[in-house]
Amino acid sequence: MSEPKADLILTGQYLLTMDPEQTLIAGGGLAIAGDTILAIGKNDELLARYPGVPVIAEPYGLIMPGLVNVHTHAAMSLFRGLADDLPLMQWLQEYIFPKEATLTGEVVYQATLLSLCEMIKSGTTSFCDMYLFAADVARAVELSGMRAWLGEVLYDFPSPNYGTLENGFAYTQALLDRYRNHPLITVTIDPHAVYTCSPDLLTRLGALAREQGALYVIHLAENEEEVRTCRERYGRTPVAHLEALGLLGPQMVAAHCVMLSEAEIALLAQRGVKVAHCPESNLKLASGIAPIVQMLADGIVVGIGTDGSASNNDVDMFGEMNCAAKIHKVDRMDPTAMNATTTLHAATLGGAEVLGAGDRVGSLEAGKKADCIVLDLNQPHLTPMYKPVSHLVYAARGSDVIHSVINGRVVMRNRQLQTLDEVAILARIREIGAGFARYRNGG
Repeated sequence: MSEPKADLILTGQYLLTMDPEQTLIAGGGLAIAGDTILAIGKNDELLARYPGVPVIAEPYGLIMPGLVNVHTHAAMSLFRGLADDLPLMQWLQEYIFPKEATLTGEVVYQATLLSLCEMIKSGTTSFCDMYLFAADVARAVELSGMRAWLGEVLYDFPSPNYGTLENGFAYTQALLDRYRNHPLITVTIDPHAVYTCSPDLLTRLGALAREQGALYVIHLAENEEEVRTCRERYGRTPVAHLEALGLLGPQMVAAHCVMLSEAEIALLAQRGVKVAHCPESNLKLASGIAPIVQMLADGIVVGIGTDGSASNNDVDMFGEMNCAAKIHKVDRMDPTAMNATTTLHAATLGGAEVLGAGDRVGSLEAGKKADCIVLDLNQPHLTPMYKPVSHLVYAARGSDVIHSVINGRVVMRNRQLQTLDEVAILARIREIGAGFARYRNGG
């Protein structure tokens, strides 16, 4: 049998696989065939094995899996800096919800493109998005070549996109039908939260998720006010509420999970619920620090997300990792908590496992999809290099990413986007932003 043909080879100073052993190959690279990793190994061996193949060679490059952002609202890039330094519920009800009521599909499309530029340029190759006008989010994703899980947020009140709730179900079904078996886009079922969705709506969406084999993505136990409101309405906490409705299970991706008791953590672990940890947003909104160390100890699968740019205010996963690793050390008063290895796993293979895709992405292994990034290590803040994983969490920045490959396609080379017209996108967003009312708060 003849040797399979490679289409592209990447070589670097290091190849960090993020496989279960977190294999690091000095002088390592990988070969890609179509959308799949064909082989990993030493650079000279790959070049000899696959002669005449195009090569992206970086003598000071670190090749690693693309980062997986498990919770975003990509189009909220348009609201960056619009309403800062406010409590969550005031921020939502007085600023964000009113501005979202004015959105259109075209505005969401353009704002999503802006966020995709930022994500690609800072090393993210996969993300999970819940927002309005999801078909327009998907349209932007298709243009970019990114890998995405996305869905339309449903809640009890009318949506600026679909109007009444029944239209929302029809809209969601149309998304499911359109992107079924798509190579890069997976549709999710997205109730907003227990405080914006009735028990009937939560249950109906749960049935739809089970019927479609889709992820059930929801904000959960984000702050004290959410817990208090849920107790007042239903006599139980948000986690207990979802358990009583029979909704906790392995299809659920619960974002935030800040306000959890030890018993609730154990229950989430028992039910197989996955958690999206968004530390910077939780800090900025003073929601608290999620008990992630305990969740991991109990066996919960945890990924890292940025949340939207209105509450972060960026989608740079390197910054998010840096924050996640440090806040848990202080929260536990333990410098060994949330170490670099654990944190990087949550941003790569752990994130992929949250999205049910650990067998396809999140690590660099032969047979997996070719989603990888290359960082330039030839920089003062990354020199000398003793432990690459440590540098990736505590020293690297999104701007250190120089190349990005998603599903075997080069989407950024030498920091130049290959699938998106960054200059045109920035110009269009400036026009749209000029039409939005300016809010002054917090100084």
